Amino acid sequence: MSNTICLLPGDGIGQEVVPAAVAVLNALDLGFATETHPIGWDCFEATGSALPDTTLAAVATHQVALFGATSSPTGGAAGYNSPILALRKQLNLYANVRPVKSLANGLSRADIDMLIVRENTEGLYVRQETATADRAEAKRIITREASFRIGAYAAKEAAKRRGVLTITHKANVLVKTDGLFLEAATAGAQSVGADIEINTRIVDALAHDLVMYPERFDVIVAPNLYGDILSDLCSGLVGGLGVAPSGNIGDTHAVFEPVHGSAPDIAGQGIANPTATLQSLAMLLTHVEQHAASQRLQTALSTTFADGILPRDLGGSADTNTFTAAVIARL
Repeated sequence: MSNTICLLPGDGIGQEVVPAAVAVLNALDLGFATETHPIGWDCFEATGSALPDTTLAAVATHQVALFGATSSPTGGAAGYNSPILALRKQLNLYANVRPVKSLANGLSRADIDMLIVRENTEGLYVRQETATADRAEAKRIITREASFRIGAYAAKEAAKRRGVLTITHKANVLVKTDGLFLEAATAGAQSVGADIEINTRIVDALAHDLVMYPERFDVIVAPNLYGDILSDLCSGLVGGLGVAPSGNIGDTHAVFEPVHGSAPDIAGQGIANPTATLQSLAMLLTHVEQHAASQRLQTALSTTFADGILPRDLGGSADTNTFTAAVIARL
């Protein structure tokens, strides 16, 4: 892995929150270089590609990237493909990892500390759809290899934490596809040989319990679509999408990104909450084994919240630059 982090700001507030993360990274003074590369809808309109070959090559070379957000036209556009989905596929970023943790100062539900691990390469997100005027179909792909791999990944993460893994599925209805995911993910988790508790839950029952009793859960592993939905649900328990980080992680490459979108309604106003991007930066630092710096950043964020300095979506008045400066002051 090189000493350069690729920056992929993208569209909308991605152009505001990624620079905030760079300011924090510079304040940490870890010696990393950065390179900024185009990606997203604006890039597509300008060049005809949402993920230029030069951008993909840079991420492939440097192996780690911080992604902002991209806009996607509802209903699609001819020739446009989601660049983050393309990055996941091209670089085999098979694990989508989304921490969910309570914020300081009573800003969220208390005592929540979980990790949602989502299979990131298949399921319905293979985007194999057909349609006539009156009927549309989507193909759902579940393979033993990918399901085993994500079960093993989740088990390793559970072993680092409280040692409780929940595998979620809908095998009572989708007997073949979710049945295979459940079987293979369980085998993958067991293959790790860690001393962890492995539970299985039907996804709709799990969604209920995540709202009612989120503090009970540690690591959850899910097929692609279920993990996408459940992780957004859980972000609502701890402050919303503005504080939700994520990582797309493979064996050799990783792209970290806030869960929120490009937020065109507030883009350009300087009021976006950079917390999700700063937490994604903390995940990136842990990934490159800068553990002390990651902890410094997380502590500075918690102290900023505890001191009552809050972005607007959390009930405060701090704009992007003010909040970022407050975090830097507490590093």
